[in-house]
Amino acid sequence: MSELKITSDGSHTIFVPELNEHYHSVHGAVQESTFIFINNGFEVCKADPLNIFEVGFGTGLNALLTAIKSMAGGREVNYTSIEKFPVDENIISSLNHHLFAGEEGKVIYNLIHASPWNINVNICKNFNLKKIKGDFIVEPPSGRFDLIYFDAFGPDKQPEMWTRE
Repeated sequence: MSELKITSDGSHTIFVPELNEHYHSVHGAVQESTFIFINNGFEVCKADPLNIFEVGFGTGLNALLTAIKSMAGGREVNYTSIEKFPVDENIISSLNHHLFAGEEGKVIYNLIHASPWNINVNICKNFNLKKIKGDFIVEPPSGRFDLIYFDAFGPDKQPEMWTRE
């Protein structure tokens, strides 16, 4: 059974004992997502509109941080994410990620998680979300994407996600 853990920056991650793996860095879940996906992805890719594909929706942290960032700017973001094993709602409701996302954090966090699977939803100004409940290996999405957030577990935990194909 998954366990909630506090990381060094005070944000939550999930530990999965069956895999002996955390969803995020134990040194800081929000810090890690901000550095990798926002600072070195969203901020670097200048496409407008910006079409993002995320492999591994997980806790929705990357979607939340991207939505908050997109609200502050002028470019439209179309965010598509796929998740084979959605996180249990009890854990989602216990995560503290919204506390790190500013004034609108909780509202946006709740909208992201309340949005239905497999349907495009306008979450907020400049941010559209489509969460796909599915298996990336079996049914990779079609379409054109400017930026990919590859957020799968490491190759030692999910080797099938790390093949050349």
